[in-house]
Amino acid sequence: MAKSQQTFSKSEKEKKRLKKREDKRKKMEARKLEKEENGTGGIPLAYVDHNGNLTDTPPDPSMKVKVKAKNIVIGVPTKEESDEDPFDPIRNGKVSFYDSSKGFGFIIDTETNEKHFTHVSGIIDEIAENDKVTFELEKGQRGMNAVRVKLVK
Repeated sequence: MAKSQQTFSKSEKEKKRLKKREDKRKKMEARKLEKEENGTGGIPLAYVDHNGNLTDTPPDPSMKVKVKAKNIVIGVPTKEESDEDPFDPIRNGKVSFYDSSKGFGFIIDTETNEKHFTHVSGIIDEIAENDKVTFELEKGQRGMNAVRVKLVK
């Protein structure tokens, strides 16, 4: 006589599956009953008032502002030219480290206390550590580099 193919674990899995299905059906019926008792549970409406805030009351039509399409600017506004330049390209600093044999060093900006890399190709005068210098910044591969470095006398 052949053995039954139904094992204990298979029957337990089947019981769990049926129980899960029954629980899901009960939850669905409970939701249907609640919906019938309370009416439709639709999405509540939200309005935008004349200040751009979300409210639950419709906005007052007298506060409506008309905007002409030609007055809407899309894009970055053009920069107006001003007489004075707020950014002075020449900066003051102090040499914190300089290795003349390798041809590079670092300058600390006196205003921002930031360290900037400098290379011998961007140095005009001979510099050494603790010298006061003027320089300009230029974008390099790893950040801002000090170029056109001059010794302050």
